[in-house]
Amino acid sequence: MRDHAVPSGGPDLDPLDRLDQLLIQTMQEVGAAIGMIYLLPPGDQVLRLAVLGGISREFAGPWERVALAAPIPVADAVRERRLVWVGTQADMASRYPRAALTLPYHFALAASPILTGTICWGALVLLWPGIHPPRLTPGEAGVIGVSCRRMGAILRRAADSGHPLSPEPEPHMLVQPRLRTVDPAEALAAVDFAERLPEGCCALDTEGRIVFVTTTAADLLGRRGADLLGELPRKALPWLDDLTYEDRYRSAMIGRRPVSFTALRPPDRWLTFRLYPDATGISVRITPSEATGDPGGAADEPAAPEGRPIRAGALYHLMHLAATLTEAVSVQDVVDLVADQIMPAYDAQGLILFVTEGGRLRGVGQRGYSADALDHFDRISHDLSQSPAARAMISGVPNFFASPEEMERVAPGIPELTQKCAWAFLPLITSGRPVGCCVLSYRQPHPFPDDERAILTSLAGLIAQALDRARLYDAKHQLAQGLQEALLPHALPSLPGLGVAARYRPATLGMDIGGDFYDLLRLDDTTVAAVIGDVQGHNVTAAALMGQVRTAVHAYASAGAAPGEVLARTNRLLIDLDPDLFASCLYAHLDLARHRAYLTTAGHPPALLRHPDGRTEVLHIPPGPLLGIDPGADYLTVEIVLPPGAVLALYTDGLIETPGADLGEAVDDLAARLGRARYVSMDDLADTLVRQVRHADSRSDDIALLLLNPRPDGEEPARPVTR
Repeated sequence: MRDHAVPSGGPDLDPLDRLDQLLIQTMQEVGAAIGMIYLLPPGDQVLRLAVLGGISREFAGPWERVALAAPIPVADAVRERRLVWVGTQADMASRYPRAALTLPYHFALAASPILTGTICWGALVLLWPGIHPPRLTPGEAGVIGVSCRRMGAILRRAADSGHPLSPEPEPHMLVQPRLRTVDPAEALAAVDFAERLPEGCCALDTEGRIVFVTTTAADLLGRRGADLLGELPRKALPWLDDLTYEDRYRSAMIGRRPVSFTALRPPDRWLTFRLYPDATGISVRITPSEATGDPGGAADEPAAPEGRPIRAGALYHLMHLAATLTEAVSVQDVVDLVADQIMPAYDAQGLILFVTEGGRLRGVGQRGYSADALDHFDRISHDLSQSPAARAMISGVPNFFASPEEMERVAPGIPELTQKCAWAFLPLITSGRPVGCCVLSYRQPHPFPDDERAILTSLAGLIAQALDRARLYDAKHQLAQGLQEALLPHALPSLPGLGVAARYRPATLGMDIGGDFYDLLRLDDTTVAAVIGDVQGHNVTAAALMGQVRTAVHAYASAGAAPGEVLARTNRLLIDLDPDLFASCLYAHLDLARHRAYLTTAGHPPALLRHPDGRTEVLHIPPGPLLGIDPGADYLTVEIVLPPGAVLALYTDGLIETPGADLGEAVDDLAARLGRARYVSMDDLADTLVRQVRHADSRSDDIALLLLNPRPDGEEPARPVTR
């Protein structure tokens, strides 16, 4: 890691020096206290911190590697190719609760992608103290935009020259330029001035090290001044090694606001520390305190920790990952979050996540392993003598192997097979019950210092809880979907002269069972009945009622009832069942010989008819009331022409509903998409319409779609269509 002062400029600067210079210049022009440049290696899914200014690397540790999928401002800026502004702490908590949890300080933030054309090289991130207005000014936005374009040009030229700039293992640390210079006489006068003050004074650099201390301060702290210079306070003064004090220091550096706290110097000396930060470090005033309790810190001397203590930065990182895991719903979510967030955070290159199943370990997800290696782990996963993962899970004790030699002694052949050089086997235990094992691995030897082992062990507990919840969710979800699929037709009948396609897509949010249904009934050689409906609710009761409604429609239609009578009888049956639910339904009777269709509806979204020439219309049929409301309801039937080559589309509202959108406009939009669609088969058309659903990744309702396509006489019969 190199420290960089502001370069003097000129054509001889290498690309990284130019980025350093641009970052400092940008921070000065917009008044930012902290600046960061992230680089995105080609084809990578992880942003890597390349340049850091205005703050200690330790503070930025949890964000040195950021997965593109992470819900934090810099990842959003790169994914969405836009400037992201977070003006207040409340704004951060509302939009990015995970980041707010791990950075509970007052500051404003801007993140902007570094682009040239369609290529994104990374991102620029700037932080201001909390006194910044909640809105980014046009001038600041303009400076950021210009700086990102200039940074992009630097990175593009470097890549074009055959020497693309790649992030180093550690970010470059900028040295902020001094606002003034002093000669030796002035510097000595400043020291004399500080020595004459009645209180103690010391100065910390941006890394938190003591770079100046007065005699009075050294006396108050109980150490010689020479022993303090160049040291971190928590190292030189163990009684200051407390998370409360470190949090105050972080608050001062990130928020750029004065803070204070009171601490007990053993055995009975209370001292008050007042911290005054700026871009170059912190000035500290130290005065005796009359406190006898805990005015600003811990009342008792912190117990001396065994080994290396866990730093606040590591704890904030753990909180960040804990918040990430709370968002995991399925087992695959857990695997993806561990791979996308935890692997980059700890610079691991391999991951296997095992779960207990049938008395052995089964792999449910991996990154960075070959098929041969996975097959080997699968074969030995039940053998305690061969499997480090099984040993760790059964004993409940994490195992760390810092080198290939250590692993070779306990599991011969694993280093060569996996091409890894260090491993962490983390047992996943929740409520005293083993649920699996998480294996992190590294391409280079890895020492696993004490604090990292402690964090990884804590992290394993969080993964275990998330994995246990996810397995329960998956089991219930599979049961729910199995029940629902059992109530829907597995295949649709084949009829000469009729092309058919059906699609069903469950909601992507939640795990409840939906009430959408459809069916196609062959009545004779030239007539067919089609039905589609939606039972209110998303639970087992709705699914059971859906099955009853579908069965009733099937029975009444097969008995030869007219379309309106089919719905009227189904309505009375539903009221007799008294399920306290209602359903919408659309029924269509198709006469293929006469090219006619007879439609009736119980409050269902209107059918669409695409004519052979591509013209598409919405079939506004007078709706009857929803099924299950009025026992005396009548349902009118409308006759339409259904020429060969036309497409009749029946669907449920999940295909058209978007929060805040007008339902009529949504139906018109679907009709327009149906009219524009180019397709080679009904299956192709169905896939196209379902694929074009807005917010398909966050739907709260199911989708059912049934397409009917009368064909010219003599054309090949339609094959059976499955879901």
